[in-house]
Amino acid sequence: MRDCLTGESMSEKIKSLIDRLGTEHRLSKEEWVTVFSEWDDEDRAYAAEKARAVSLAQFGNKIFIRGIVEFSNICKNDCLYCGIRRSNTNAERYRLTEEEILSCCEEGYEYGFRTFVLQSGEDYGAYPPERMAGIVRSIKQAHPDCAVTLSLGELEYDALKLLKEAGADRYLLRHETADREHYGKLHPAEMSFDHRMQCLRWLKELGYQTGAGIMVGSPYQTNECLAEDMVFLAEFNPQMIGIGPFLPHKDTPFRDTFPALAVQDNAAPGTAARHHGSRHHPSRRQGAGSAGGGECYNAQSLAHGGEEEIYALRRKDLHRGPLGRMPRLHQG
Repeated sequence: MRDCLTGESMSEKIKSLIDRLGTEHRLSKEEWVTVFSEWDDEDRAYAAEKARAVSLAQFGNKIFIRGIVEFSNICKNDCLYCGIRRSNTNAERYRLTEEEILSCCEEGYEYGFRTFVLQSGEDYGAYPPERMAGIVRSIKQAHPDCAVTLSLGELEYDALKLLKEAGADRYLLRHETADREHYGKLHPAEMSFDHRMQCLRWLKELGYQTGAGIMVGSPYQTNECLAEDMVFLAEFNPQMIGIGPFLPHKDTPFRDTFPALAVQDNAAPGTAARHHGSRHHPSRRQGAGSAGGGECYNAQSLAHGGEEEIYALRRKDLHRGPLGRMPRLHQG
């Protein structure tokens, strides 16, 4: 089939769009919809080859390791996709003390980690901004050569400012979807699309290296939703972009969406790869503008059906305590 105006076949048109993405780093929403709707395995392989060249030019053949300290899985929110949503009474909840958090960082430093990511649910009653600022200061005082990244959910401007002044370098806050209607289908009515986007703008205004990102393959997501995400990421130009395929959790309203892949533990939103999700992945480096890197999660690089490998790793207890509860590689 050929375009009646340009005379190009659809495959030629898709490759032409991929080439332009590689040079201009952006496409229109309509062009993204065309790519996502029409590309085939050959086109995706072509995009992956282009993306790999960009990655090698930016980072070389390197992997950068971050130490993740998941210090609380208690959350005030009730996101419909999340295994640690407040309505999940089956989750085994925990909180780490300040001493345990600092001990994790000390152990990680001895292993060679030079970036620590403090991550939790939105558990602000136990970890108000003032307490978190003290923890950040303690880490920076003990390890001034290390970066501290926070992933604490949505906060107000003054709290984000306090944490930045305490020494936090980076902040990860996935926007999940740039489509307002889609956001409303993934979150309870009490949560605000506008506030999530405002938080991201505040982070950049305050000088954080800012991370945004999405789930691919989430319920109700369309190619138009994904196209909206690509346009938003190009315009917002975050330093970090996290893209992970959706995996349903057995204790959420979306548990039956893809029942064969349901998560069998108390993890947060799953990121084990599915074909539908991973097929969108190769183009992200070309379309990310000057973003400093993408996130490669512990399960994300496994092929379809690889969830059993994840469970096997967990059964072998390769995650030693909170520092390694969800061991992740962060490239970029």
